[in-house]
Amino acid sequence: MALTTEYWFLFPAAIAISTVAMASGIGGAVFFSPLFIIVLKLEPSIAIGTALITELFGFASGLSAYWRRRLIDFRLGRQLLVFSIPGAIFGSLVSDAFPAAVLNTIFGTGIIFIGVQLYLSLRRDEVEELDSRVRSEERHETVLVDRAGNEYAYTIRRPGQGRMFAAIGGAFLGAISVGLAELQEYHLIARCRVPSAVAVATSIFVVVVSVLVASVGHFYHFATSADAGVLSQVLSIVMFTIPGVILGGQLGPMVQAKVDPDRVKLGIAVLFIGVGVFMLFMVL
Repeated sequence: MALTTEYWFLFPAAIAISTVAMASGIGGAVFFSPLFIIVLKLEPSIAIGTALITELFGFASGLSAYWRRRLIDFRLGRQLLVFSIPGAIFGSLVSDAFPAAVLNTIFGTGIIFIGVQLYLSLRRDEVEELDSRVRSEERHETVLVDRAGNEYAYTIRRPGQGRMFAAIGGAFLGAISVGLAELQEYHLIARCRVPSAVAVATSIFVVVVSVLVASVGHFYHFATSADAGVLSQVLSIVMFTIPGVILGGQLGPMVQAKVDPDRVKLGIAVLFIGVGVFMLFMVL
């Protein structure tokens, strides 16, 4: 198996992408998949699998910080994983069954949908109002105390909707490498009334486990591919992207403290819609 260093430029690119992703709470694969398809000219199924493997390490790096802060609701996370994992497996199987043109169409449509959802979630005043409403409730089913001593007491509303978005997001994740983090986080806050800090941390936990399942399936496909060069190419890419996203995963929280997250998400939403339109244009 021969590895190549021709993809060295992906190391600084991965640092930048992961930093932006962790600062905004967006899955990094949504940046990597178009990069691999458009710039590296990879087949969509290979690009999506490689992006998922890369995202796994980036999110795991960010997850460690939330774990140390004790903001993850593991009980809620397990309930969501029951739906997101089968969705991710289903999405992975579906992506392998479609030809490149169809997968590009699905990816383009999906990324436009995610961009619109991000734009609609840019309502900080609503999130703050929901957080205030959760805190004012007299009775709570869950009480979580973080490492700094902050108490988060809440009762999960509309759990069925949370599970539905976990399943839909998981299917998007497995099929086109994006969707779970972007769909799940806001709906945990807006629909299920989970405090925003806990929703973000728990969402990242669910994404990491779901991405692990989806990426293992893609990696197995690479390893058993009839084309021996596929695995070499994937390893040549991830040996630069993985160190980059691990570093970016630590830089992201620092950047988040210095920038307006709504402005970042607005820019990303516009970028997603533009990339999605471009992907659809490529199919024509």
